[in-house]
Amino acid sequence: MSGRARAALSPEGQMKFRKLALAVWGLTMGVVTVLALLPIEQLQSPVFDWWDKAQHALAFMVLTVGALLLWPEVGVGVAMGMVAYGVGLELAQWAVGWRFAELTDLVADAVGVLGAWVLVWLWDARSSRA
Repeated sequence: MSGRARAALSPEGQMKFRKLALAVWGLTMGVVTVLALLPIEQLQSPVFDWWDKAQHALAFMVLTVGALLLWPEVGVGVAMGMVAYGVGLELAQWAVGWRFAELTDLVADAVGVLGAWVLVWLWDARSSRA
């Protein structure tokens, strides 16, 4: 929902929308975490798999766009937090034993965070001209 559409809501409607958006974002974070830590019985992945990296980047782009929309006033903190979340996931994968951490996954996560930042910046620039 755009800023203008949200502004058209009553204060109570804005609070309900924010609670719903926060719940959806939190659920998405949970799903990504579970998927990242599920055991993979037969990992048939080459040393560098572009599709895996694209999934990382897309997941982090979606999560970061959501976070930037929820907390636009702390954009740098959101970006740093999402990269820290990526580091945490890689450390958790290393710790569980049935997954493994990869620096290239973390780079893909950071690319997704940067992509989200650019998308939101472009959207804000477009909205301010209208």
